[in-house]
Amino acid sequence: MDRIVATALQIVDDEGADALSMRTLAQRLDSGTATLYRHFASRSELIAHVVDTMFGAIELDVATLSTLPWQEACKAAADTMFDVLRRHQNVTSLLYETVPIGPNALAAREQMLAFLLANGFPPALAARSYATLARYILGFAMQLNSSHGDLGDAKLAQVFHDLDRNQFPATVTVADSLPVPLDDEFAFGLDLIVDGLAQALHRARSGRANVKR
Repeated sequence: MDRIVATALQIVDDEGADALSMRTLAQRLDSGTATLYRHFASRSELIAHVVDTMFGAIELDVATLSTLPWQEACKAAADTMFDVLRRHQNVTSLLYETVPIGPNALAAREQMLAFLLANGFPPALAARSYATLARYILGFAMQLNSSHGDLGDAKLAQVFHDLDRNQFPATVTVADSLPVPLDDEFAFGLDLIVDGLAQALHRARSGRANVKR
């Protein structure tokens, strides 16, 4: 079964999610669809395994992360997850079709939640913090497949510079900073999220201290 899932993942990586079907997978494996259906009841079940295989590529160095301030550890973990999604960016669209609850996805979730709890996050805040980080990472990963059409960054920057200043004064004012490279946007937004989580954790700790008084 591992060979089947690995081949399915390769099809998605090479040709996109829409190219994955039981028929194309059978052809790639030089097999029949009946053989595949003995392992997977449906394409949806196959997709769930493909997605979980991708999550298995996320290798968090828990020992190293535990030596860092939690803010830096969160950023490092987010960068690791984003890098894996970048390598398998065609798989991200499959997450529209399935909730990742395979063993690898659950293990990644468990590691992050355990880390947050160990750093003093109350359970509810830990759950919300993980969800926020995960959705942020996934949202940016999905943008990796998008493009500016025929416009590269240089041409798009020129479009902003050439706008009518009277009609778009604010955009022209910041045109030298547009478009923002995706990696820079990701790092900037991640900093904001982690700073916000630090404030939320401080409020939670302050609230607990006030209750104890």
